[in-house]
Amino acid sequence: MNYAVQFAAEGTTQNPLLPATYDIVWSAIAFLIVLVAFWKVFLPKVQVMLDARAEAIEGNIAKADEAQAKAEAALQEYTAQLASARQEAGEIREAARTDATKIVSKAKEDATTEQARITQAAQVQIEAERQGALVSLRKDVGSLAIDLASGVVGESLSDDKKASALVDRFLVELEASERAAK
Repeated sequence: MNYAVQFAAEGTTQNPLLPATYDIVWSAIAFLIVLVAFWKVFLPKVQVMLDARAEAIEGNIAKADEAQAKAEAALQEYTAQLASARQEAGEIREAARTDATKIVSKAKEDATTEQARITQAAQVQIEAERQGALVSLRKDVGSLAIDLASGVVGESLSDDKKASALVDRFLVELEASERAAK
């Protein structure tokens, strides 16, 4: 406001929007000093700092590219290992199936062999028991027949050879008549 009062009192026709000449000169000198100081001192330091920052960024980009290349290589290696592991697992499964088939066929074969052995042993035992029963039956039938014949004839048939021959002949005739009846 003082400036407006002074301007009105002087009565000069100077433009109020333009500063005085001495203000322009001193402002230009201060501006040049600041510009030279900025140009000589601050600008080189800022340029060095920006260059260092640019190098750091470029280095980080290079490191990132290298890390990405390593990651891609690791991914390819992992994929190859995974495919290999899957193939190996398939081979192991197939081998296990083959082994299982062999084990099952071996167990069936062993069971069949064991069944045949048990059947044969049972047949041998049955035949032995049948022979034993036949001998016992012949002996019992023979002694009953001799006792019966002794009672019918009224004589004692004590001759074992005669009695045995008589019993054998009787049993042979009995078996023959059974075969003829069938």
